[in-house]
Amino acid sequence: MASTDETVAPAPRTPLGVMVAACVSTLIVNANTSAVTILLPAISDDVGTPVSTLQWAVTGYLLVGAACIVTSGSLGDVFGRRRVFVGGLVLFIASCGFIALSSSGLAIILGRCIQGASGATLLASGLSLITIASPGEAQLRAVSYWGSASAIGAAVGPLLGGGLVDSFGWQALFWIDAAIAVVLVPLTVLTVSESSDPSRDRSIDWLGTVLIAMVLAPFILAVTKGADWGWVSLPTVACFVVSVGALVAFGKVETTVRAPLVNVALLRNRVLVGATICILVGAAAINGFMYVLSLFFQDPSTLDMTPFQAGLATLPATVGMVAFTPAVPKLASRYGTSTIIGIGFIAMTAGFALLVLTGSNWGYLAFVGPIVLAAVGLCLSNNPCSSAATGAVDQAEVGAASGLSNMARYVGPSVMTAIVAALYANIPADRLAAGASATDALISGFRAASLALAVVSASGIVLVYLVRGSRPSGPTTGVDVAIAAAAPVHTIPRPEPA
Repeated sequence: MASTDETVAPAPRTPLGVMVAACVSTLIVNANTSAVTILLPAISDDVGTPVSTLQWAVTGYLLVGAACIVTSGSLGDVFGRRRVFVGGLVLFIASCGFIALSSSGLAIILGRCIQGASGATLLASGLSLITIASPGEAQLRAVSYWGSASAIGAAVGPLLGGGLVDSFGWQALFWIDAAIAVVLVPLTVLTVSESSDPSRDRSIDWLGTVLIAMVLAPFILAVTKGADWGWVSLPTVACFVVSVGALVAFGKVETTVRAPLVNVALLRNRVLVGATICILVGAAAINGFMYVLSLFFQDPSTLDMTPFQAGLATLPATVGMVAFTPAVPKLASRYGTSTIIGIGFIAMTAGFALLVLTGSNWGYLAFVGPIVLAAVGLCLSNNPCSSAATGAVDQAEVGAASGLSNMARYVGPSVMTAIVAALYANIPADRLAAGASATDALISGFRAASLALAVVSASGIVLVYLVRGSRPSGPTTGVDVAIAAAAPVHTIPRPEPA
């Protein structure tokens, strides 16, 4: 998020217009993001592309978003936040239409990659618009509304997506999103004033943006195809080499460009680094979990749920998070940030570990406890991590710290979703080839994915050491609760009253 101290920001034509445009856009972006996994089996049946290939519709979206989330904020600071926001809306509309009209898996994956860029742009520039346009206490209210809209979108996405695919087909989600975004374009143009940051360096770290994508794409491709190609085959090794080479090049570039995506100096801040890695781990685990869970629930060999039923089955996670969110800032303030983060990761690890015991006689109710544990664990860890990340730096560096943690929210899920997708596809295939039933084969894949998620979550318990010593300051308010609600999908620095 851009600093507001030296920003040129004329009074908004209609403050309500800024609020509606920013909040509705984040709601539809996050609803779209969380709903797509529910749609994958229906898309697979329609276009004839295996779900194991269509996972790139999820990971491709995330890896492009990781590359664009910071760059899009920089573009708004330099060229105008309203201009970039409207550009994001137009790109989002185009990507929705392209996906809905696509008849091949490759086209859908391409459309989702484009949508990753537009989604990241809308999140980054939308938050900047309401922050710049709303001074003092109005800014606090604006941020709380934006945070609530972000959380609501992510929560209702699976249920909405499942209901739409059952009633109208998988394309309906994208047509509805496009229609809403179309309305937001004239609303934004007519009611939102332009703003920019003339004090900011006008250079954009394009090379860093490309290198982030080059780090992630080959790595994910190797993870996805390694079992088929062979883990020591030339294509697999080449992908890993390109990924590592791009990471080294990214590190060098970030120390030389005038306006880097990542301020390397911040990486010497132990608390910021620890909090950011914890955010990455939590986001990776919960997104990988929702991917494999929705597929497992819908498979005819397991619970054979409809898409709507599968979306409904995620409600315990939403209820658990909603119930605990108001208490998280107070708990962190009373017991310490690192303590609550550690408890959160313990709960996530326990939830996933229980799912390693999944049996063929398990009905849906057997999954509810582990689902709630994992969701509550995420709730307990994410907000304190976000607060620790932005609270560990000076006010002038808060925007860079939040940008780093938001990039982590894309990087972690893109990699972890690829890992669990590979496990869930390859292990059942091997078990089927060995003569196992379809049910037993899928359960083996689900157990392996759950074990991987438990191991990743357990690493968060160890990483809590890096966050020790950080404590939130000030009384807990409704704004803190809204920021906590949004924390699983976006880091929002708590604005300072004027």
